[in-house]
Amino acid sequence: MSVRPHAGGRVVSTFFFLRPRLTLALLLAAPLLWLGVVYLGSLLSLIVQSFFHLDGFTGQVVRTFSLLTYRDLLAPSNLDIALRTAVMAAAVTLAAAVLAFPLAYYMARYASPRIRALLTLGVLLPLWSSYLVRVYSWKLILAKEGIVSWIVGKAGLGTLLDWILALPGIGGPSLSVSPIGTFLAFVYVWLPYMILPIEAALERVPRSLLDASDDLGARPAQTFRRVTLPLAFPGVVAGSIFTFSLTLGDFIVPGTLGNSSLFIGQAVLAHQGTAGNIPLAAAFTLIPMAIMAVYLLLARRLGAFDAL
Repeated sequence: MSVRPHAGGRVVSTFFFLRPRLTLALLLAAPLLWLGVVYLGSLLSLIVQSFFHLDGFTGQVVRTFSLLTYRDLLAPSNLDIALRTAVMAAAVTLAAAVLAFPLAYYMARYASPRIRALLTLGVLLPLWSSYLVRVYSWKLILAKEGIVSWIVGKAGLGTLLDWILALPGIGGPSLSVSPIGTFLAFVYVWLPYMILPIEAALERVPRSLLDASDDLGARPAQTFRRVTLPLAFPGVVAGSIFTFSLTLGDFIVPGTLGNSSLFIGQAVLAHQGTAGNIPLAAAFTLIPMAIMAVYLLLARRLGAFDAL
């Protein structure tokens, strides 16, 4: 028994079939409206707010165009916060890339489908748990009474750990209250975002190119350096965009495992909440945006997006 389409449905489908541009516009209207109003509108609001300033006497926001907030933003203490955050983000990105590449390379080149599925599940599994639970778990792991300190003590390396914690700039009372602990937690939390893009990029490297390099007499190290690594570079850049940008804006990890030295996310939270200095908080949020814009321009100049 055949079902004849309704005449009205045929008319509607014919109408949209003959007008592909209208169909495309209607399909994209909702997401573009969301992007334009909610996302870009929020960014525009931040930019506008950053040109207001806080009256030092009344504590009220003066909604007139001024560069006073940017003058405050350029204070040495605020520049120190921005530099500290950028250095941490760069260190986390570099460490994540170094740790992720061997695993991603094994998954893409040598692992059987079953092993690859298990490894992918292992990479994704931490993302299924609560972010706060993972961060506070690291605080317990790195505490003075935690398992890391216990293992270090059993290995007779307690003196070495004390020496590292005594180093200015990276040390602290314990691993759980130090830039080192913040770094370790950041690498753990964002590592999956580096592994998966690199693994996807390595899977797209044609096997024929590797075989051709081998036939031409290249050693494995030369093939890796001149063929595999350049073709996988877009995956590294894609993963670094995640790890770098997420580290720039995070305030939970440094607030839980860090010391009194603020990061950009903590400064934004403090100015927006405790101090009520909305203009300075908005100006602070523009720093990660500017850093990422420069980073993406450099990556594009290096040709990282050509193979995407």
